Amino acid sequence: MVHFKNRYMVMEVFIDASRGEADPVILTQFNITKVIRDSIQLNFGECGLAASLGSLQLKYVNPLTKICIIRVSREDHQKVWAAITMVRNIGKIPVSFNLLDVSGEWIIVFDAL
Repeated sequence: MVHFKNRYMVMEVFIDASRGEADPVILTQFNITKVIRDSIQLNFGECGLAASLGSLQLKYVNPLTKICIIRVSREDHQKVWAAITMVRNIGKIPVSFNLLDVSGEWIIVFDAL
């Protein structure tokens, strides 16, 4: 039996509401997953999206603290990290992502929170 090796990335989302619309975006699992998938497809193409789509999963989102935890395979975590770095907006609101921690275990991720 083969063990599936994961990487968990703890990301903080900075929302610049002063440069966007009057109504800031609410962070949801759907919003963040959509912009990550769109960024992977834009920067790495269909093949890059297909390779990372099987393991990409948003495990935790807190709209108050703007922290999210993303699970991805060990082989694709640098590609997903690069794609997340290139995300500039969610909807019409300018955002930026800050990587707080990368870990191979789910339990250790909560130490960064």
